[in-house]
Amino acid sequence: MKRYLIFAAIGPFVGGLLLLFATTVASGYWTETNLGEVGKFFSTFFWTVQYSYLMGVVPALMVGAVDDILFHVPRIRPVLRVLIMGAIGFAASELIYGSRGPDSGALQFVLYGLVGMVPAMLSSWLAHKYADAPVPVHST
Repeated sequence: MKRYLIFAAIGPFVGGLLLLFATTVASGYWTETNLGEVGKFFSTFFWTVQYSYLMGVVPALMVGAVDDILFHVPRIRPVLRVLIMGAIGFAASELIYGSRGPDSGALQFVLYGLVGMVPAMLSSWLAHKYADAPVPVHST
C-alpha cells in the first residue's frame, strides 16, 4: 500500500511541474528569463497544482501498479525496475503530450518524455527505498 501512496503523492506533483516547464519552454516563454518570470512560473504552478493531482492521480496509480507487478518478478532487480519504469513513463507521456501543439521536433519529444520519465523513476526509486519489504538473509 505504501508503494501506491508514494506514486500518488510524488507523481502528479513532479509531473505537473515538469509539464508546466515543458509547455513554457515549447511556447518560447523562457527566451528572456529574469527573476520576475521565474516567480510567475512558480506562482502559476502553485495555483495549478490541484489540477495536477486531479488529472494525475489515476495515471500515477496505473504506473504504480506496473511497478508493483515488476516488484513481484524475482529476476528483476530494483535498478532494472527503475529503468523499466522510466522507459514506460517516457513512452506514455510522449504518446499523450508529444504530438500536441504546432511544434514538433527533438526538443519537444525529449521535454514531454521527461514529464513521465522523471516522476516514474523517482517514485519507483522511493518505493524501493521505503516500501519494499526487506529480503531475509540466509544463514550458511
